[in-house]
Amino acid sequence: MADNISRSPSKSPSLTPLPWTSYFERSLSLPHTTSSLQIIHHAYLTSPIFSPNKPGPLFVAHHGAGSSGLSFALLAKSIKSLLPNAGILSLDGRGHGATTVSPIPGSQPSNRPLDVSLETLTDDLITVIQQTKETMNWPTMPPIILIGHSLGGSVVTSVAARGALGSSLLGYAMIDIVERTAIDALASMAGYLKTRPNSFPSVEAGIEWYVRSGGLKNPESARVSVPPLLTPEYDARNGDHHRCQRYDWHTDLAATEPFWTGWFEGLSSRFLTSKGGKLLLLAGTERLDKEMMIGQMQGKYALQIFPEAGHFLHEDQPEKAAQSIVDFYRRNDRSALVLPPKVSELLRQGKKV
Repeated sequence: MADNISRSPSKSPSLTPLPWTSYFERSLSLPHTTSSLQIIHHAYLTSPIFSPNKPGPLFVAHHGAGSSGLSFALLAKSIKSLLPNAGILSLDGRGHGATTVSPIPGSQPSNRPLDVSLETLTDDLITVIQQTKETMNWPTMPPIILIGHSLGGSVVTSVAARGALGSSLLGYAMIDIVERTAIDALASMAGYLKTRPNSFPSVEAGIEWYVRSGGLKNPESARVSVPPLLTPEYDARNGDHHRCQRYDWHTDLAATEPFWTGWFEGLSSRFLTSKGGKLLLLAGTERLDKEMMIGQMQGKYALQIFPEAGHFLHEDQPEKAAQSIVDFYRRNDRSALVLPPKVSELLRQGKKV
């Protein structure tokens, strides 16, 4: 369907894109160089508050395939309203949003597709967290809750499995992703990509398509999260490089197909066995596979169901999702534990024990 172009949008309701500045304090550009690549990781940040006693928590979010860091815009705002000392860091993954990957000048060019393997995305997330601490000159790493939607859920679980964040990691939350159902859904992924519009005449048309098709049920979230998914194409044939012809998808999801299965294999085991508190938010219980059902019955993780939401439940119902995640943080906040005094300390003070 090479000419599959969405129609122009209707005038109502409002489809005007919303600025990211309404949801985050700042954006970060974090350079990272490998042996052959120059990567500029892009992320959105609201810093935690470092009080004299302890730093506020940092919620670190990783989006799903084809999305961007602004998928968590409304969730970030809702978390901040519930927990004023909290920080939220939400990155754009490789090939997504404003993150750029380019070969180092003079290096051997590669014909291979952009590496978005689970291992590479895991490396990237760890790098972004560490570089954010350094860039912001934080005195210490704040306590961290990882949040991942879809593919992002696999990435944050992989980070937890590595143990790279040490005692800073309190727990991790996956949003609407389970290994077996994710792998089963890959069979229909190619068909879905062929049926969606290839391009849009405007950003507003892209926003309307997401809402009209039911992909996003929350128009406000669509107005902030959809624009970075699209990239303008200009009329270079007529020499007019300032006139936008259409808006194409920024991320070529079809090109990521070699990595699809690797994203999710072993996910349930990693989720259940890695250190830290565990939270699973699902749009429906039918998404649970056998391993996760057994784990849930054994009390290995907390489960929250959002039956009125779609796959992007954190965008559809950001306030409810934020409440679940903040409650999860509070249950796992070790600084809130008040330990009894040691017997030796009581004896030293002359008290009876």
